[in-house]
Amino acid sequence: MKPVVSLGYAWCCTVLSVFGIIILCAIAGFFLSGSEAFLGSTMDPPAGEPVAMNLFGGAIIYAVFLAFCGCQIVMHKRQARIEL
Repeated sequence: MKPVVSLGYAWCCTVLSVFGIIILCAIAGFFLSGSEAFLGSTMDPPAGEPVAMNLFGGAIIYAVFLAFCGCQIVMHKRQARIEL
């Protein structure tokens, strides 16, 4: 089986996905805890739980990208080992 994306793109996607997961989970944690910095304004939502769940959903999407790109990296390493 051949990789779908190049090795450089797979590494880029992997690194961006890790940062995306970390950042989205951190922001979701602030919304869940009711941080005044995120929920103190009158324009912000009154409850942070629905917002946090949406952010965790985005983190799950990044996790799927991370898994896909990680598999692409493994496939590139296997393909390089098999070539004559």
